[in-house]
Amino acid sequence: MNTFTAINLVARPTSGPIGADIFEVVQKPLPNVGPGQILVKQTHMSLDPAMVGWMSPDTESYIPPVGLGDVMRSSGIGEVVESHHPDYVVGERVMGMMGWTELSLSTGEGLRKVQPGLDAEMVLSVFALPGLTATQGLFGFGNPKAGETIVVSGAAGSVGSIVGQLAKAEGLNVIGVAGSDEKCSWIVNELGFDGAINYKTDDIDTKLTELAPKGVDIYFENTGGPIQHHVVDHINAHGRVIVCGMISDYTAETPSAGPNWIPIIKKRITIQGFTMPDHLSQLPELIGKLTPYVMQGKIKHRSHVLNGLETAIDGLNLLLTGGNKGKLIVKL
Repeated sequence: MNTFTAINLVARPTSGPIGADIFEVVQKPLPNVGPGQILVKQTHMSLDPAMVGWMSPDTESYIPPVGLGDVMRSSGIGEVVESHHPDYVVGERVMGMMGWTELSLSTGEGLRKVQPGLDAEMVLSVFALPGLTATQGLFGFGNPKAGETIVVSGAAGSVGSIVGQLAKAEGLNVIGVAGSDEKCSWIVNELGFDGAINYKTDDIDTKLTELAPKGVDIYFENTGGPIQHHVVDHINAHGRVIVCGMISDYTAETPSAGPNWIPIIKKRITIQGFTMPDHLSQLPELIGKLTPYVMQGKIKHRSHVLNGLETAIDGLNLLLTGGNKGKLIVKL
């Protein structure tokens, strides 16, 4: 084979579902691997909610948008198939930003080696963006204390499910918000959450009263939407809100209205938005913090695997509809 397949972003998404017409599947010639470079054959590609924001034209965001005509940005795991770099040998596995492509030419900058023997799906589900984001958000900003109550939206998602398990391991009362009875059952019966709210069918205020009789101390926001207003009504004085994602607004024509700020004043609520690029220098510390929980069996995960590079195009919409069950991964 003299070519490989990649997928470029050629237009910006509009409101509603992401259409296949904003992408272009292309064939590229095999690259020449120069001195200090490695060629990586990607085997597993991660699909994350943040990617929806990366496609927008917003130049004031925390990371520049993907350029039109450029390979769509994503992280993944791959195997070194050719190396002219002293720190990498053929056969080693690496992870990092590779994009929607079968092959990635790299100097090694931004890549991390994957420990031999670790399952690729587990690595992308736990030790990649989801686990690092959960660890930084909860411990870096949430200041969790045993006996407190935390509410996690998007609780069956890749980040929210880990946030809840970490909080449970720290002795908190953990309430998860999800979009189906199956997901609510999974986070309670499999992950050990203390309670769950189906935001599509439950009366959110009534359920919060039932599950958090002493109020809410921490809210970990992944989705946006009406749950915000209910949690603010139930949050305790000096509560903390960690804003990680707003998936319900990413492709909405009109962003949802946020809570009134009067309760924020009265209850002295701390609200912290964050993104992981600000904390990349902390990766060794975050991995060190997360690893003991994983080794002790306190962190479970599940993966939703799609097969073939081009499945990523329609797969992104699963993140918007909540149609995925677990970490969304494309196996190449």
